[in-house]
Amino acid sequence: MEETSLHDLVQRAAHIHSDKIAVCFDDCSGATPVYISYNEVINGARELTSLLNIQCDINNRSVFGLYCQPGINLASWILGILQVPAAYVPVDPEAPPHLSAHVMMQCCLRYILIQRDFDLSKKFLNSFSTWLHCDAEVVLQNQNLTLLKLQWRETHNLGTANELQDRATEGQQQDTQTSKVDPSEPSVSVEQIDSRVPGCLAYVLHTSGTTGLPKIVRVPHRCIVPNILHLRAMFQITPEDVLFMASPLTFDPSVVELFVTLSSGASLLIIPSVVKMMPTKLAAVLFNHHRVSVMQATPTLVRQFGTSLLNSTVLSASTSLRILALGGEAFPTLAVLRNWRAKGNKTQFFNLYGITEVSSWATCYMIPDDIIDSTSRSEDSIPLGTPLLGTTVEVRDLNGSLIKQGEGKIFIGGRERLCFIGNEVTMPYGTMRETGDWVVLKESNVYYMGRKDSHIKRHGKRLNLETVQQTVESLSTVEACAVTYYKEHKLILFVVAASQCADGDKDIFLELVKFLPAHAMPDKLVMVESLPFTAHGKVNMKELVKVYEKQMEALKLHSGPQGKEELWACLLVLWKAVLSLPADAMILPESAFLFSGGDSLKSLRLSEEIEAMVGRTLPELMEVILNGSFLDLYNHIANFTFSSNDKETTEVNLKQELNKEFSSVEVQKRTVSHSYKEKAVSFTSMCRGGLVFKSDVDVPNKNSTALLSLKHVETRGHSDITHQHVNKAPASSTVHQVESADPLCPAEGHLFQKDLAGEGGLMLKMRWKSDTGKCVDASPLLLISGAGEASATVYIGSHSHRMQAIDLCSGMIKWERVLGDRIESSATVTKCGNFIVVGCYDSLVYVLRASDGKTYWTFSTGNSVKSCATVDPESGLVFIGSHDHHTYALDVETKQCVWKRHCGGGAVFSSPFLNSSPRQLYIATLGSQLLAINPDNGDILWKHSSDKPFFSSPQCTQRAVFIGSVDGNVYCFSHTGKKLWQFSTNGPIFSSPCIDNSSLADQKLVCGSHDNYVYCLKAGSELLWKFKTSAKVYSTPFIFSDHHIGSRSLVAVTSTDGKLWILDSESGVLKTSYSFPGETFSSPVVWGRTLIVGCRNNFVYCLELSGTD
Repeated sequence: MEETSLHDLVQRAAHIHSDKIAVCFDDCSGATPVYISYNEVINGARELTSLLNIQCDINNRSVFGLYCQPGINLASWILGILQVPAAYVPVDPEAPPHLSAHVMMQCCLRYILIQRDFDLSKKFLNSFSTWLHCDAEVVLQNQNLTLLKLQWRETHNLGTANELQDRATEGQQQDTQTSKVDPSEPSVSVEQIDSRVPGCLAYVLHTSGTTGLPKIVRVPHRCIVPNILHLRAMFQITPEDVLFMASPLTFDPSVVELFVTLSSGASLLIIPSVVKMMPTKLAAVLFNHHRVSVMQATPTLVRQFGTSLLNSTVLSASTSLRILALGGEAFPTLAVLRNWRAKGNKTQFFNLYGITEVSSWATCYMIPDDIIDSTSRSEDSIPLGTPLLGTTVEVRDLNGSLIKQGEGKIFIGGRERLCFIGNEVTMPYGTMRETGDWVVLKESNVYYMGRKDSHIKRHGKRLNLETVQQTVESLSTVEACAVTYYKEHKLILFVVAASQCADGDKDIFLELVKFLPAHAMPDKLVMVESLPFTAHGKVNMKELVKVYEKQMEALKLHSGPQGKEELWACLLVLWKAVLSLPADAMILPESAFLFSGGDSLKSLRLSEEIEAMVGRTLPELMEVILNGSFLDLYNHIANFTFSSNDKETTEVNLKQELNKEFSSVEVQKRTVSHSYKEKAVSFTSMCRGGLVFKSDVDVPNKNSTALLSLKHVETRGHSDITHQHVNKAPASSTVHQVESADPLCPAEGHLFQKDLAGEGGLMLKMRWKSDTGKCVDASPLLLISGAGEASATVYIGSHSHRMQAIDLCSGMIKWERVLGDRIESSATVTKCGNFIVVGCYDSLVYVLRASDGKTYWTFSTGNSVKSCATVDPESGLVFIGSHDHHTYALDVETKQCVWKRHCGGGAVFSSPFLNSSPRQLYIATLGSQLLAINPDNGDILWKHSSDKPFFSSPQCTQRAVFIGSVDGNVYCFSHTGKKLWQFSTNGPIFSSPCIDNSSLADQKLVCGSHDNYVYCLKAGSELLWKFKTSAKVYSTPFIFSDHHIGSRSLVAVTSTDGKLWILDSESGVLKTSYSFPGETFSSPVVWGRTLIVGCRNNFVYCLELSGTD
């Protein structure tokens, strides 16, 4: 029987080859690869199909999303969806969320399968919380999948699948690039294919979206199956072949790779995506370890191997690679092929051509060996070849007439070789699609010429230059611009900067990264004073190209860096520019390009910039960029740039040169240290749990009321602080802001004294939010200086490596620093008030100047630092824990480690707590230890061992120390180490206790639990109240009061589902709540009526609490 579906093809092969290896996954870490047989693939698929049919509503299971990374179960997951029957929609976890959300909405997606590894469920919900929420969740344990039922928010309501299709029927105008069949011709059928027929569709992809928002392309089985049958025959695939899955799921050649393999009894090799950007490792994995025999790839993927690897491994005489099929971009010239192949190589080359709108390939041409070997045809182009099974290819002139010679546009179709684009529901058999590509017909062969409009193909994806231009022109730093695809090789952007643009090209690149996909980023940005025009008033692109070419000529005449110092400096500039890093970002010698935000496209740009800088071609440069460190790259360039004498000088002084970037920091250290004491300032700092650090050094201020008149003390747990401010109203701001009265910034000359709702209801509204670039798990530090106006600043870090200082009044960013890795540690202010201290995943403790973020000192521990530092108000020592199992006492003034203490095993995740009387430092570890330490010398005074780790930070009163445990208990110990009591909850405790010290006679402890409750305890473990939130409580509560609102104290706390709760601290009654569009692990900090907290949707939020009328 003729197979009409993709899963039919696989089931037939599995019946014959049931015990043979079907899929191999190699994570390329040195671990043993994982293999599964055809029988296991089919059984896994059958189980998934059954589960989906049971769990999902029959009216909404015609299409399923698949949100995953490449892995061993990929084939079973796809087959399981196809057998429902349903179509699969790959959703790339690394794609911009707004583009993926648009695609999912176009598909009317109601269900999505999410891989359970890598925290992908959290990532999905965080990324798409603006558009949807999860209506139901089912864990498919054996499948390593989670099934989510999606509920789109009101503003994105889709209706049912049938409603969407009904709406689409009005759009039978079809796509603008569609050529319908002529019903007047008797030889042409007008029979329609209907996408709503169950089992019609196999998968749904989307166009690149560079012509605007992406359009979905729904592909029927009958469209793609002929591709599979014909290509496996042309490639002569046998059960002995190993095929490499080179394409991502969102690129339709992946369908060919998957089903040509599994329909032939061959084996499919899958590896992590990041390895595809590491040429040496990729070549070794493919051809040394797994002996790949058939590979389909873009020319760009092959080029990144470099000539040396191509000759020695990929296309050597002894290579395992039997077939190399290239598509997605213009085929390389014969001269390039000859350069790639080693003598004696027998690999067979194929040229593939096609478009996503008629998935996947339309034509194929096998390059004869005698053509490649011939030296008389060095520059001949390669034909597109003949149409594949069921495919019709036509070349038409501008009038739409078919031609047999000369230039014309190419159209693709066939009776059943058609897809549904956008809202198309039914289509006539035989529909032809215009590709937008121009070809030339010569002697019955079709040769690709390129695109003669603004649409180009770049890195295998379609790109609209007009859209790039519109995106650039929308930036505030750009007055005008023009874009060209120079010699179909480089995307050049010409920019006329706006007057307010101070640092043109860098600022523009930083902005474009936010709005353009990787394949749309320019290779080169050329700043020009104005755009030249033709007589017709159009931009004169020829003149602009001349400007670019003159610049390139000038670079060639430049002799390159003069010595190692200049090379190091120039390379730093290029590295930061290509990776869109700030100019003051610290680049360590061991920094790796791929793990610093680089990718294959950026590596090409860096390679070209380096060769332009030195004025010559550098062998194996791409290899070093992708596989080496910054230091390796420097040495590689120096090796080919300097004379032997220069090399000796470089080697002798290399260590000094490596420290050059840090030497300027050392100068700053000496300067600051010299004036450390005389620059001390009055301040109040506020951090999570209501921890307050106050300092007054009697600094007079003529223009404002004294903020504080206290000596160095450290009070904890109560933020009812009387304060007055005489500040100017902030200037207008472009941050996300809501107008509200501001207790910190009232109108000039007036004290803020407005009465609010007293004991009545409360409400929260957003004043501003600030984008940090990635998840914000750290909690804010609020620093209010006693000198100067508008003195309140929020300090907070995020997973984007950024540390931000944000003006509390306006939400404007005062400064931003990019540290070496992600930041989960919350910042602390030093005794003098001039510096903030924050830990980082790169194992460093950073001491940054509070005023401008400049590095004063960095101290290296042995592992990530997630702990929040504690400052001794007497000595000024900073205590901080590290995942290297140590706690450190740091003297910021002298830049020395006074002592370090190994904490008995287990990382120190939580924050140390310094108790004043008795003077003891409390430290908790993930090794289940609670330690009391002498803060002056690091000696252990006593310790308590538990069965479960401590994520919670210890908190103290004069009588006892309190801590939460993963075992679900809150423990209370005396200061001599005796356990006084414990209180049990019904879930692990990650939240740190918050102590209400407003009344020494009636102290309360508030703590959250993963059982969704917030608990309030009186002395002696008596439960005063508990409040049920809507999710786990990870954060530390904050107890506060504000006499503008009422005399009773309140509790602010967040739950992980993004809810902020304001509770009455006496009764636990809910006063008000607020929902954030993402998960929340950050703890809130409150000052007066202003509340600050971070969210995993990348933003820091500032809210205002007020009374309702």
